[in-house]
Amino acid sequence: MFNLLRLLVAMGHSVDVLATSGRDTAQQRRLTAIGVGCIIPEDSGGPARWFLRWGDRYAAVIVSRYHLANQWFPLIRHVRPDAFKVLDTVDLHHVRELREAELRGSRLMRLAARATRRRELNAVRAADVTWVVSEVERRMLATTAPDARVEVISNVHDLPSRAPRPGSGAHLVFVGGAQHPPNADGVSWLLTDILPRILHRLPHCRLHLVGQGLADCAGAGDSASHPNVVFHGRIEDLGELFASCHVGLAPLRFGAGVKGKINHYMAFGLPTVATPSAVEGMHLEDGRDVIVASDAATFADAVVRLLDDSVLWSDLSLAGQENVRRHFSMESAAPGLRSTFEHCGRALAH
Repeated sequence: MFNLLRLLVAMGHSVDVLATSGRDTAQQRRLTAIGVGCIIPEDSGGPARWFLRWGDRYAAVIVSRYHLANQWFPLIRHVRPDAFKVLDTVDLHHVRELREAELRGSRLMRLAARATRRRELNAVRAADVTWVVSEVERRMLATTAPDARVEVISNVHDLPSRAPRPGSGAHLVFVGGAQHPPNADGVSWLLTDILPRILHRLPHCRLHLVGQGLADCAGAGDSASHPNVVFHGRIEDLGELFASCHVGLAPLRFGAGVKGKINHYMAFGLPTVATPSAVEGMHLEDGRDVIVASDAATFADAVVRLLDDSVLWSDLSLAGQENVRRHFSMESAAPGLRSTFEHCGRALAH
């Protein structure tokens, strides 16, 4: 989203971010530095009351995630009926929930996913434009909400200027917070079924887990319980860690949308091993851009192969960066943004 805001400002829009909870002064400084206004309405009765007073100044409003859209779209219509409403889905939540229900074989989770689907499609129908992150999800909505206007606005990443290179050692990395169910499940699977197979062949291999709450996955506890695992918590700038690692991991057994972790690995030239679920909608070809593995044994074999084969490592490193440049760069996102706001005024709120 930060990069999308940068693009909107570069296109000449005046953009404000309205925080619905919390205060992050570091993020405020980052946003201010790129010309984005930050609204923290602590002294005016909260964000809804602030918007009631000042919201009519905005020609368009972008709301991230369907549950916030269902809360905010009625308020936006009340304050400024002609405001252009954009739903940024981030991913299609009901698709992710249904896939988890299928993995668990849970009837209750299937019922919950269907309820999410109803609410999410209501938000899609109420929006003037809905953003999805892949053509796969656009096709899904073409079936379930055929009258909706949908634009593909995917993840946006900067490409580091330095050339990637394979280093010495065997360092693996996974990025993602445990509060997101696919990440928690993926790390549990990684620690219990995949990593032991890798360590059996490469006992000095080290796994870096980056994200809040990952130490609790699968009873991981702390580094003393897993001497080959380093728990980092959240890291704002991953560049230094990625420069010391050799393979990015995406062992996700369910999910939706496109995976920012894979984009992030590839932008830094890290070859990636991923599941079929993790690469959905990402324009990635197995063996050319990424190695795709469906089960624990195949996943472990792919990691070991990448660590042993410097030619394959370099080929995937370069192909991954080119994939990000073609499909997930600032330049690739610009056409969809221009199409979204071509008939709007200059003032935007998010």
